[in-house]
Formats: sequence, structure tokens, C-alpha cells
Amino acid sequence: MNDILISGVLAGYGIAMPVGAVTVLIITLSAQTSFLIGLAGAIGTATADGLYALVAASTGAALAGLLRPFAEPMRWAAAAVLVLLAAKGVLDALRRRRRAAGEEELRVKRPLRAYLELLGLTILNPLTIVYFSALVLGLRDDTWTLTDSAIFVGAAFAASASWQALLALGGALMGRVLTSEKGRLGTALVGNGVIVLLAGHLLLT
Repeated sequence: MNDILISGVLAGYGIAMPVGAVTVLIITLSAQTSFLIGLAGAIGTATADGLYALVAASTGAALAGLLRPFAEPMRWAAAAVLVLLAAKGVLDALRRRRRAAGEEELRVKRPLRAYLELLGLTILNPLTIVYFSALVLGLRDDTWTLTDSAIFVGAAFAASASWQALLALGGALMGRVLTSEKGRLGTALVGNGVIVLLAGHLLLT
């Protein structure tokens, strides 16, 4: 059981820690809005990782094989969503600069929306299910029980959630440092610009 727990934790950190578009998006979102909103997005990403770990633990490589023909359309869809989110992030930053009173309204409405956006965007990454399926196939044997699968999935989710929450915290602290309107606008332009570049990289890899 301890081996399965450790394997789940390592799997969660392994899928969460590489720097990618979602990483930058969580940091930028938290810096431009609030830690609560960034944390909601972070939990959305961790939820997607947990769901894919659950599917992998339940079906092994079956779903990975089914998704393989759709990997290219899903990659294009993920890139398109990233570009749209980046554009919206820049527009929101410009709107907040022109109308400071609107910032609090956005903060009240956006946590659930941030959660759903990051959940959907992370689900669009077909490599996640391949990653977890490969791990499960390498670890699982006939002695695995439902409890073992639950431990693996829970550990993977907890590890991913802790890392994504750390990113959100870092973004919030960055937002506190860059308190001026120009600083926050600059963060939005740079962060969302990087997201666009990563979307292009996603299409080329």
C-alpha cells in the first residue's frame, strides 16, 4: 500500500510539475485577479489529472488507444482555447485598468468559471491519459484491489493539487508585488503572450 501511495504521489507531481501553458495560465490568472480565483483554476487542473488517473486505473491502456486517433484534433482545440483565454486575459487587464470598480465584480463571479476553464483545458490534453495509463500498466498486477486504485488516484490528485496551488500562491504574491496598474498590465501582457507562444509550441510538437 505504501508503494502505491508513493507511486501515486510521484505520478501526480510528474504530470503537474513540467512547465507548460497551464502552468503559466494559473500563475497569470492568480496574479491578475486573486489567489482564490487562481486556486479555483488550479483545482480544476488537478481535478482533470485525478479524473484521468481514475480512468487509467480503471481501464488501463484501453482509453488511451481510443483517444489516439483524436489526439491531433484535441491538440488543435487546446491551442485554440489557449489563444482565446490569452486574448481574454489581455482584454480583462485593459478593462480593469480603465475601470477599477469592475475588478471586484470580476473577482466575485470568476472562481467557478476559472475552475471549469482549467478543467476543460487540461482534459483536452490527450497525453495525460497516455501518461497515467503507462504508469498504471507498469505498476498494476493481479493483486491490485479497488482500494489500491483509490489510493493511487487520491495520491495523484493530492500531489497535482498541491503543486497547482503553489503556482496559484506564487502568482498571487507576484500580483501583490506588482501593485501598480502598469505593473499588473505588464504582467498580463507578458504572461498571456507566453501562453500564446506555448499554444504555438503545442501545435508544433
